[in-house]
Amino acid sequence: MKLSKGLIIAIDFDGTIVEDAYPSIGQARLFAFETLKRLQKDGHRLILWTYRHGKKLDEAVSFCKDNGITFYAVNQSFPEEVFENKASRKIHADLFIDDRNIGGILGWGEIYQMLTNETPQLAKPKKKKWFKF
Repeated sequence: MKLSKGLIIAIDFDGTIVEDAYPSIGQARLFAFETLKRLQKDGHRLILWTYRHGKKLDEAVSFCKDNGITFYAVNQSFPEEVFENKASRKIHADLFIDDRNIGGILGWGEIYQMLTNETPQLAKPKKKKWFKF
């Protein structure tokens, strides 16, 4: 299922980008940021769609930024959206990535492969040097 260009993808934070440790920030999940960077590079718009708000939301946004991801929008369909309580809070997105899916969240390696039809490139471990005495 290789994605067409320019999709809007909404991504949850706790339990999805990071291990769930709410209200703290858990460890980044394996391949999460690599996959998100690739999706942005491929021209997709990423929205952070999370329960967090206020200071806890700011911490999540900063954590992602520190890991190389700046979102197109946060908890809204587009950056200029103003919530007036006249419409549903469900945002507009082509895909949602969330740990609360039926069956739970796939690993980010599987998500990467599903969305790009490629295998993630793993950093090769450094070889140990054997010294002669």
